[in-house]
Amino acid sequence: MPDSAMVETTQLLRAWAGGDERALESLIPRVYRELRKLAGHFLRNERAGRSLEVTDLVHEVYLKLVDVNELNWEHRAHFFAVSANLMRRILLDRARRRHAVKRGGEATIVNLDGAFELSSKRSRELIALDDALNTLAAMDSRKARIVELRFFAGLGVEETAQVIGVSPETVMRDWKLARAWLSREMSRS
Repeated sequence: MPDSAMVETTQLLRAWAGGDERALESLIPRVYRELRKLAGHFLRNERAGRSLEVTDLVHEVYLKLVDVNELNWEHRAHFFAVSANLMRRILLDRARRRHAVKRGGEATIVNLDGAFELSSKRSRELIALDDALNTLAAMDSRKARIVELRFFAGLGVEETAQVIGVSPETVMRDWKLARAWLSREMSRS
């Protein structure tokens, strides 16, 4: 996205936060395609035969964003970071519900050539990643935030640095350390 378009998107976000409904109408077409790409990134690792599609995830995020009051958007990267966090939470909640059903809920499990096992494994992996990320956040919140922005939001090093307020070199150093720590932590569980 060219710099002028990024600036215009940021201006629309700020106008929307200020209560300008027309800004929201202009903003939606600008961010919709990127939100769909972001949702596709999240859903790429979801189970086969999932009930949630890209458009559904984008719409769920939109409904949550519209209800947000008094959020001052710093820039477009901030918007996409918040959107990615919402997508992650939506998918994590769904994974936890699926896992709870597996552990004694009222659902009937039908084996479709291992599809459920794969789904269950991915749900467990997502939950394990979230647990590890929460542990990392308790130890080093900046590293956890960088993982969220880089991995879940798909932001580049420069945008992540802008959102966090550190140098790109610090982002890269923290990113490498956090990935190594998460990998080790998840291999234990």
